Amino acid sequence: MMEKWRLEREEKLKGDRATLLEQLREIGLTEITAEYEGSGDSGHVGDITDQPADREVPEDVMDRLKDFAWDVAYDQHPGFENNDGAYGSVEWDLTEDSITLDHTMRYTETCNTYQEGL
Repeated sequence: MMEKWRLEREEKLKGDRATLLEQLREIGLTEITAEYEGSGDSGHVGDITDQPADREVPEDVMDRLKDFAWDVAYDQHPGFENNDGAYGSVEWDLTEDSITLDHTMRYTETCNTYQEGL
């Protein structure tokens, strides 16, 4: 069951990538950077910067781009939005169709010592 889910997710990601790549290149963009944040069982994609900055990205394309960036991070780090969560950026070089994921996990560390009868 998990393998089927993984394969379906990969196919969707591949299709979304191809569609978005074509649309973003048509707009004249060469690079996209999306910042994401997740913790406490939720998360979101915040800032998206694009190059060149003087291009207008339609709202529906921007919404799909945010979903895609989240999916890229989630594909590599499923469940990262749980507990202390994680944050990072997805950098997409549209000219080369190359994605770089910079991902930082958060965690709570504790250290306990118990000494009796010393």
